[in-house]
Amino acid sequence: QVQLVESGGGLVQAGNSLRLSCAASGRAFSGNAMGWFRQAPGKEREFVATVSANGGNRYYLNSVKDRFTISRDNAKNTAYLQMNNLKPDDTAVYYCAASRLAVVTAAPNEYPYWGQGTQVTVSS
Repeated sequence: QVQLVESGGGLVQAGNSLRLSCAASGRAFSGNAMGWFRQAPGKEREFVATVSANGGNRYYLNSVKDRFTISRDNAKNTAYLQMNNLKPDDTAVYYCAASRLAVVTAAPNEYPYWGQGTQVTVSS
């Protein structure tokens, strides 16, 4: 059974940092792009960041690209999202997802595998 399990969320003050992890099990995802999405209360789920299968390409939501860094460790079957200088607008449930593609994509329908999400709350 394929599982993606996020961890690392929590409550932080604005300006602080968090590092999210996404541990995959059930199959290897070294040939698949990995992505992070988020959903704030009352809003639709939105793309945040993605990294290609070999880690060579990354793509970000404009509002986070100077603050967030996505990475992966294929040996550990794990993806990460380092979030610096967090803002109250970053408050959301963050979801990890594995794509059907090896290249980066921001399209949610290209991600057949999803985690349950981890809450990130940023206070002002």
